Amino acid sequence: MPHSLVPEATNWTQHTLKAPIGCVGISLHCGRRVNLTFRPAAEDHGIVFRRTDLGVDIPARFDRVVETRLATVLGEPGGARIGTVEHVLAALAGCGIDNALVEVDGPEPPILDGSAAPFVFLLDCAGRVAQNALRSVIEVRQPVRVRDGDAFVELRPAAAGGTGLDMTLSIDFAAAAIGRQGVSLRLTPASFRHELASARTFALAEEIRGLRAAGLAQGGSLENAVVVDEARVLNPAGLRTPDEFARHKLLDAVGDLALAGAPLWGCFIGHCSGHTLNNRLLQAFFGNPHAWRVTAGEPLSVAAA
Repeated sequence: MPHSLVPEATNWTQHTLKAPIGCVGISLHCGRRVNLTFRPAAEDHGIVFRRTDLGVDIPARFDRVVETRLATVLGEPGGARIGTVEHVLAALAGCGIDNALVEVDGPEPPILDGSAAPFVFLLDCAGRVAQNALRSVIEVRQPVRVRDGDAFVELRPAAAGGTGLDMTLSIDFAAAAIGRQGVSLRLTPASFRHELASARTFALAEEIRGLRAAGLAQGGSLENAVVVDEARVLNPAGLRTPDEFARHKLLDAVGDLALAGAPLWGCFIGHCSGHTLNNRLLQAFFGNPHAWRVTAGEPLSVAAA
C-alpha cells in the first residue's frame, strides 16, 4: 500500500516526487485517450505541464490562464494549450508537492473518476521527498474581492498569528438535488485527502446536449461525473457525500488558487464562484502590491494551495 503524503516536520522545505508515475484515461471535453506522467523536478521548478505531443512546456501560473469556461485552461493566446488542469493542480497542492513536471500527450489530462482522488493515489504511490531549498509562502496582507452579480470570491488576511489557508465556499443551484450548500475547512493534507479529494465534477442533465453540440464533454459519463436532473441524481450509486457538489467546487478552488505559484496564507471566501472568478481574484490580488507579501523559509503548519 502507498504511504500517505502527510508532511513531516520538514514541511517548510520544498518537496518533489521520489519517482515518476503515470496513468492513462479519457479526457473530459475532447474525449481522447491520453497519457499522463508525473515526474520529479528540481528545486524552484514549480509545477509545469508539458504537452509531449507538441514539445511545449506551460508553467502552471495564474497569468498563463487563457480560458475559464467550464475548466481552467493554460497556454498562450493562439498557441499550445492544456485544459482541465484544476484537479491535477488540486492534488499536487493538497499533497504538498512544490516541484513537478506533468507530462500529457494531449490537450487535457485524463478525467479518471471526475475527482482528485485518483491523482492523490498516484502521488502517494510515487512518494514525496524533501529538497534543500526553502519553500516560499504568499501572505495575504489586505482583503481583495471580485464579484459578478451575487457571486463573489475574496482573499483576506489570516487571523493574528495564523498560518495556512482557511477556506469557506457556498453554492446555490435551482436544481433541487443540489440547492444551497456550503463547506468550510482549514486546508491541510489530511483535510484535502479526507474532505475534498473524492468529490466529483457535476453537470445538469439539461445542459449536456448543448455542451456536446459545442464539442465539449465528449468524454463525460456517469463514470466520471455526477449528473443531476432537477431533484434526481442519475448516478446509480448516488453521491459520495450529501454536499459533494460544494466540496467539488472547493476542490476546484484549491486547484485554481494553486496557480498563485506558492502556498497562500490567509482566508479564502467564495459564493457561487467558478474558474473565471477564481482567476480574476488572483489577477486582482497580485495586481495590488500592498495586498500580498512573499516570505521564504517560514515553517508551515499546513500545506496550502
